Amino acid sequence: MTLPVALSCGEPAGIGPELAAMAWAQLGAELPFFLLGDPLHVPPGTPLVEITHPAETSEAAVRGLPVLRHDFTGKLTHGVPNPAHAQAVIDVIARGVELVDSGAALALCTAPIHKQALQDGAGFAYPGHTEYLAALAGVDRVVMMLASDQLRVVPTTIHIPLAKVPDALTSDLLSETIRITHAALIRDFSVKAPRLSVAGLNPHAGEGGKMGREEIELITPVLDMLRAEGLDLRGPLSADTMFHARARKGYDAAICMYHDQALIPIKTLDFDQGVNVTLGLPFIRTSPDHGTAFDIAGQGIANPTSMIEALKMAARMGAARQA
Repeated sequence: MTLPVALSCGEPAGIGPELAAMAWAQLGAELPFFLLGDPLHVPPGTPLVEITHPAETSEAAVRGLPVLRHDFTGKLTHGVPNPAHAQAVIDVIARGVELVDSGAALALCTAPIHKQALQDGAGFAYPGHTEYLAALAGVDRVVMMLASDQLRVVPTTIHIPLAKVPDALTSDLLSETIRITHAALIRDFSVKAPRLSVAGLNPHAGEGGKMGREEIELITPVLDMLRAEGLDLRGPLSADTMFHARARKGYDAAICMYHDQALIPIKTLDFDQGVNVTLGLPFIRTSPDHGTAFDIAGQGIANPTSMIEALKMAARMGAARQA
């Protein structure tokens, strides 16, 4: 039996439930997944089949969107998060993790949440999805990857001001980011001998110290240490020459020093098909690379491409990890 992918509903006032319906309309039973959420939040007119266990997904997907029921209290208004929904959104995520951990589901794909709504409605104590998943899994450090068929990028530092990046960039952070990425490429992407290109922090990778010394004093020593362990690493490289077509053929993932250095290239190359992947968890987690889109929620005009790609990547990674 093919295990299904669990799709958490995310913020119901956003586009998550309608993207689930759109994804099923395109994928059908080709890629078995089930929505974990309230059937009442699925757009009216969507063929849906309530299931009581993930094992029923494949058969149900032939007839409609499989939904594993999780009741929400409070009214749903598209585009306006309801504080009464906050705890259920959090509980759905935890339930999805439990289903994957128990072996009932292959992987977890998460629809977008609205962090402020969860904080206001349920005192959510985490900066976002990723940190909550890490806490549920009991791991100290995870890594964010943005991936598509054209490029995989990993930012070493993520959602911090650019001025704080040099202080946040430490040898331990960089080495752990590279190790986690290397291991995930082998385990979850079936890359037998990963090749990683590592960007410098400064323009022209510091140009021999003329534009900064982080490459000399921090990045190069880390890379030399990891090369001695057998990792195939290139760099530190000037980021402005890493992402053209010929350069991309030379590596399996790019390690970048900060958020925009990583995300601008992939969003320029493949805006709609980029997928957010959390590396370093004991289970597979993917997510579409967009937010709740309150401004268009409920109108049926959201683009499901990133959600579909996230479901596909979850299935591929889950199969690779099983193998």
